[in-house]
Amino acid sequence: MKAGIIGLGTYTPDTRMDAAEIAERSGIPEHVIREKFGVQSKPIPGPGDTTSAMAIAASRRAIEMAGIDPAEIDVVIYNGGQHKDYLNWLAGLKIAHELGAVNAWSFDMEAMCGSMMAGIEVARSLMVANEEYQTVLLASGYRNGDMIDFTVPETSFMYDLGAGGAALLLRRGHEENEILGTAFRGDGSFAEDCVVEVGGASKWPMEPEDAQRMHFVIRDVESFKKKLGERTLPNFYHVIREALRKSGLTETEIDYLAILHFKRSTHNLVLEELGLSPEQTTYLDEYGHIGQNDQIISLEEGLRSGKITDGDNIVMVGAGIGFVWACAVVRWGRGKETT
Repeated sequence: MKAGIIGLGTYTPDTRMDAAEIAERSGIPEHVIREKFGVQSKPIPGPGDTTSAMAIAASRRAIEMAGIDPAEIDVVIYNGGQHKDYLNWLAGLKIAHELGAVNAWSFDMEAMCGSMMAGIEVARSLMVANEEYQTVLLASGYRNGDMIDFTVPETSFMYDLGAGGAALLLRRGHEENEILGTAFRGDGSFAEDCVVEVGGASKWPMEPEDAQRMHFVIRDVESFKKKLGERTLPNFYHVIREALRKSGLTETEIDYLAILHFKRSTHNLVLEELGLSPEQTTYLDEYGHIGQNDQIISLEEGLRSGKITDGDNIVMVGAGIGFVWACAVVRWGRGKETT
């Protein structure tokens, strides 16, 4: 069964934090933030930019691009950040209601920053299992930057966290912008390495001083760094190559890489490994890392700049703390003519 993208949309707040402010808050020189961290500026939430509100704004743009009535949507999957408007709360149902998706049911899921690719996999599986599901909306909002303390140097790799929303509309049987293949890999040995230690069931009830501890920490810095160094890039390459294999493609057939934001040197290493040029991707230095939204932001930027054209093979790849690596391959347009 084929499934393709009929609409996509993103939203980023107008409020921004630039490299100078990150430098001032963290004590890291501004040129290091710009050059090594690869952040010129990033969007941060302003008034009204709740997680669900940003997902709704992005979803409206996806619906507009698709040119459909929201009543055509059968399922809304919220695949954004767990840091939602309220604790123990389903964001997807609010999103469906606000959009006028009156015929949709909804649920929330997350694979951290691999959630957009995981959402694609789940949406396709739902459409295979139930032929009545013709149109599925993936809606994401993200503002985990609220959980970053710039005085905690161990989490400096997360100083690039921004805020925003993204959405994809998938349709059963749609032959354009077809989802070709997906691949995933998980490593639970990271499960409790990088966490917010308060506010969850493992530390309840909260105490007054816990309000000052609502931020990410690394529990064993040396172990965490060692595992990241050994496993991060090999697992990125594994899911990319596996998703390509399932798609009947090779690395030489990648036309565009929609990859999450991380430090510039790692970004360049990935391009070198895959034999890609900077013109075959978008480095998100004016966004930072907006979680599971990065791939859709990159896709939108690639289309806007002309880096993506009809028939291009797009590799969407990301990784989520915990740790899960995720990849999806999309053929944009109707495919290239063969002779």
